[in-house]
Amino acid sequence: MSIENAQQELVEEFDFFDDWMDKYQYIIDLGKQLPEFPEEWKTDENKINGCQSQVWIHHEFADGELKLNAISDAAIVSGLIALLMKIYNQRTPAEILTTQPTFLADLGLDKHLSPTRSNGLHAMLKRISELAVKYS
Repeated sequence: MSIENAQQELVEEFDFFDDWMDKYQYIIDLGKQLPEFPEEWKTDENKINGCQSQVWIHHEFADGELKLNAISDAAIVSGLIALLMKIYNQRTPAEILTTQPTFLADLGLDKHLSPTRSNGLHAMLKRISELAVKYS
């Protein structure tokens, strides 16, 4: 599935919910489904600065794709990470760098997240972009 199709699929998933409380709960539920994140990956190098909660992103570059794993100590942030993983995990650096994160506005996250959560989300996006640049 292309990265654009992944964004569209995510938007369609959120269209099933009528109000933002249900959307928030869905985001939290997605975060609970993140794969295990080993303690040894919780390093300063993997830690994202600019997030209110603690966030770590571990990466590997193999077969031309960036493979990402991430976790947070906050439920809603783990859910935001799950959204990012649906879009950016196992993508080529070129795919990541040439695709705008339109799903943020399409989902309404730009309007419904607190400023600190929004800053953290953008810090995570920035790290993913930096990794893509590194391997492009």
